[in-house]
Amino acid sequence: MTADPKRRHDSACRSVEELTRHNVKTIARLEAAIAARSTGMDELALKVSAFCGSGGFVWLHVLWFAGWVTLNSVPGVPHFDPFPFTFLTLVVSLEAIFLAAFILMTQNRAARVGDLRNQLDLQLNLLTEQETTKLLRLVQAMADKMGVEDGGDPPIEVLEQATDPERLARQIERYQASPRT
Repeated sequence: MTADPKRRHDSACRSVEELTRHNVKTIARLEAAIAARSTGMDELALKVSAFCGSGGFVWLHVLWFAGWVTLNSVPGVPHFDPFPFTFLTLVVSLEAIFLAAFILMTQNRAARVGDLRNQLDLQLNLLTEQETTKLLRLVQAMADKMGVEDGGDPPIEVLEQATDPERLARQIERYQASPRT
């Protein structure tokens, strides 16, 4: 919730489509900010990983290996890498080393982006929890003033308590560490 009611009113969306468009644009700006911090090596790693994860990459290798084996197996033709294709093994091993490095770089970048998104998500969830707690208190005060019963739901006092993220994390850790039945 925005603290300034006038600002909230001015930026209010008139439809779900406008709201989602606004959210999509916000996420796009965040993505652009992340991309702006990328290095040239990050971009190269993304391009290499994208190509290596494609069907074109597989077919290129099928053709390359078939051609290599054919050229080095045909009788009467000079062989630059005769069976057991030692040079091909060396080339493929070097390629695997570099591809693994590029893929790990891409995964590291994806992990950094994921961590940033998780941090943003956590902050938004905590803010939402705080806003919800405030709303519960306000609704309870209104209900008390109007004499409305709560209908036997969990005591509002329990739900009005602010969530302590550190305590919650410890509870999760204890649960994960204990044997499950």
